[in-house]
Amino acid sequence: MFKKTVETPTGPITLTEKDGAIVRAEWEHGGDDDTPLLREAAAQLRAYFEDADNGFDVPLRVEASAFQQSVCEAMLAIPLGETLTYGDLSKALGAPAQAIGQGCGGNPIPVIIPCHRVLGASGLGGFSGRGGVETKVWLLKHERAGGLLI
Repeated sequence: MFKKTVETPTGPITLTEKDGAIVRAEWEHGGDDDTPLLREAAAQLRAYFEDADNGFDVPLRVEASAFQQSVCEAMLAIPLGETLTYGDLSKALGAPAQAIGQGCGGNPIPVIIPCHRVLGASGLGGFSGRGGVETKVWLLKHERAGGLLI
């Protein structure tokens, strides 16, 4: 596995590459490897933080259960600037909202897989990344979805 740390407005994020795909993004310092994929993923992450309209187009692999993979696929389908609720994903995936919440919290590649775009029925819900809900709010405002928070 190879790791590269990118400084972002929400703190350092370390990207992990394994077998030609990004498999993790964690708020921490942890690597200075230099591979073509890590360079591209780091460039895309920096571009996203400069302008949220810059999306991601790097190979991803969620190394987790089939359910976790399905939750991550559902989160990837949420368009920039929009949000869904845990209940929305619950209906779409035929799973309890609590399980969806755990799936969002277990997202191994946050920001790139936008778990921050999933909200509770009556508010923000949680966020397992560094900075907690404050980081979730920052990301949503950055994506111009902040109006949904009022």
